[in-house]
Amino acid sequence: MYAGLQELGVANGEDLKETLTNCTEPLKAIEQFQTENGVLLPSLQSALPFLDLHGTPRLEFHQSVFDELREKLLERVSAIALEGKVEERYKKLEDLLEKSFSLVKMPSIQPVVMCVMKHLPKVPEKKLKLVMADKDLYKACAVEVKRQIWQDNQALFGDEVSPLLKQYILEKENILFSNDISVLHNFFSLSPKTRRQGEVVQKLTQMIGKNVKLYDMVLQFLRTLFLRTRNVHYCTLRAELLMSLHDLEISEICTVDPCHKFTWCLDACIREKFVDNKRARELQGFLDGVKKGQEQVLGDLSMILCDPFAINTLALSTIRHLQDLVGQDTLPRESPDLLLLLRMLSLGQGAWDMIDSQVFKEPKMEVELITKFLPMLMSFVVDDHTFNVDQKLPSEEKGPIPYPSTIPEAFTKFLQENRIACEIGLYYILHITKQRNKNAFLRLLPALVETFSDLAFSDIFLHLLTGNLTLLGDEFALEEFCTSLFDGFFLTACSRKENVHRHVLRLLLHLHHKVAPAKLESLQKALEPTKQSGEAVKELYNQLTEKLELRKPSPAEVTETPSMELPLPTVPTPASR
Repeated sequence: MYAGLQELGVANGEDLKETLTNCTEPLKAIEQFQTENGVLLPSLQSALPFLDLHGTPRLEFHQSVFDELREKLLERVSAIALEGKVEERYKKLEDLLEKSFSLVKMPSIQPVVMCVMKHLPKVPEKKLKLVMADKDLYKACAVEVKRQIWQDNQALFGDEVSPLLKQYILEKENILFSNDISVLHNFFSLSPKTRRQGEVVQKLTQMIGKNVKLYDMVLQFLRTLFLRTRNVHYCTLRAELLMSLHDLEISEICTVDPCHKFTWCLDACIREKFVDNKRARELQGFLDGVKKGQEQVLGDLSMILCDPFAINTLALSTIRHLQDLVGQDTLPRESPDLLLLLRMLSLGQGAWDMIDSQVFKEPKMEVELITKFLPMLMSFVVDDHTFNVDQKLPSEEKGPIPYPSTIPEAFTKFLQENRIACEIGLYYILHITKQRNKNAFLRLLPALVETFSDLAFSDIFLHLLTGNLTLLGDEFALEEFCTSLFDGFFLTACSRKENVHRHVLRLLLHLHHKVAPAKLESLQKALEPTKQSGEAVKELYNQLTEKLELRKPSPAEVTETPSMELPLPTVPTPASR
């Protein structure tokens, strides 16, 4: 504990032990040791006996003096770090570190040494290595010192960052699988600024500080993990981290990240959940401004656009534009704003392929997406308008127009083969569900069984769909609706995709009281977990079973019911007088 005191010419416990071993008068030796090593203040000598009279131990007195002096020293170190010329202040701190570092393992002095290191922009490498080699010292040092260690030790930095990244992904998945199903409060409800206040983003922001090297390391970790797992939440973190540094005005990093202004503009669109004309022009300017030889920036831009919050905003804006085009009698190919949205969707959806192949070129837009698929979606909008207008007509003017029940084969094919078409198609289905348009929903539902990369069975889509289906709660009492939704869609994938199993159970936990008893019973059997099912599925199934048991009438109620139907006992009428 007292290692290093001797180097500074301060007596320690070993010196006292040696003095007592070699002396002939121990009491005199102790008194001399106290005089030599006590607080050298003449006025204090007369005050100490006064403290003795009050029963205050010398240790307690010296400890309080020591604590006070340490606080003053810590304040002074912080003051030195701010005053005078840069070279002079750092020279003072370096000298102080040189003198005090030998006491770094002494708990009472350690805070001072750590404070000195914290205020040095460049701690001598030898001392950094000593701190890094000692687990306790490494743990005790400030993040400012750790940054200096991390920037030359990527593996160590990776060990620190890895648990945070795992925590981040887990938090996102917990939101997607939350038992609270609502159309108003879903995965995309939180504003970008609120999301950036999350624990992981704040910790990473603090760990990076103004260090560009550490920022680049984190981005490299995120790219590597995105490539390894295809998990799009890493793209969200990439954007959130940059905007968190932007909020703190860390210009040292924001000015060197070529995606900064693009991300800033897109962040404003995500906040509004819409890309307006002005911001569309700005975003297009950034994309068109990628110069020859700098194409690699497209890899980062594509990752920013692959963020589910960006995809959500672009897809919602696309659906809104298509509805506007119907009212304007305009074709999709004639709308520059719509074409830009498709361009950004395409760049975002192609992020993994671009980073994996290292071929930094914008994906080519398929002409048929614009000339065939989008007009087909617009025709669905027209079908809805036509049917709705016809329903509002007086009965004598109504035409025999049933709601279209079939979908073009080309629509199903587009959803299976074209990623952008599939994304837009899924968002259109979410849109009609949110409008409580049961007819349109049942018409398009069969197309979801087979989609590009099983996107219709992805967690984000199912999370949004289950939320929107709560608006159609009354329809769950109908056999036809439940058969189409559960047998025709959900149950086709439950056995092979555990996430689908979980989302169906979430939905039933919320709406089981709306489902017809016979259908509910068959669903309960169909959704029973297998031995291979994970704990999450088993837990949800148990919760559902418990809820259904509570709804069943108790045996006492069942036996009492017939008794109410027994004839009343006959009461003899009084004899007439």
